[in-house]
Amino acid sequence: MIDFIVKGGPVMWPIIGFSIVACVIIIERLLYLRRISLDEDKLFTHVKNSLLEGHYNEALAICDQNISPFSTLLKIGIENRHQPETVQRDILKDAAALEAPKLERGLSLLGTIISIEPLMGLLGTVTGTMNAFGVLGTFGAVSDPTALASGVSEALITTVAGLVVAIPCTVFYNYFVNKVNRILTTLESQVNSLVLLINVTANGKAQNSGTEEV
Repeated sequence: MIDFIVKGGPVMWPIIGFSIVACVIIIERLLYLRRISLDEDKLFTHVKNSLLEGHYNEALAICDQNISPFSTLLKIGIENRHQPETVQRDILKDAAALEAPKLERGLSLLGTIISIEPLMGLLGTVTGTMNAFGVLGTFGAVSDPTALASGVSEALITTVAGLVVAIPCTVFYNYFVNKVNRILTTLESQVNSLVLLINVTANGKAQNSGTEEV
């Protein structure tokens, strides 16, 4: 492997550096998306039952135990349950929008690496070709093919390395973008459901309290 890198010339080092950064981003995003994934219907049911019983602190604790954009919206909605419905809806929409940077963290850098890696490979191709032609220009007819082969191998190795990094990164990038878009779309559609849940449970609790007083 070291010999392969050395044969790729100096351009191989930034290619490897960018590939390491891309691997870190991909692993971190995979772990993050796995950590925030949960059964939203089950969480919704648990929180709803707690709210119907008037156990708001319990509902907030359930949200704290389940780390996800959806549980964050639930918590914010519960904390602002005394606000008018229109205000609640605006607060939840703003909260959903604030989740976007968390979900998209590192993706812009990953996209940049995808664009740079083939260009770095192309740069290595150019420098390797220049070295090969430099040998021909210096010696004319080359008696030792290895002198020419080093420049050609540098050109080919950097091209391959740039593509090997860029292709899987593109696959992961598209997966992350689609996943984030689905999550954000789901959050936007859940705002009305959350407002309805919070107000229905609050009104139901108030009616039960009024009945008990009578």
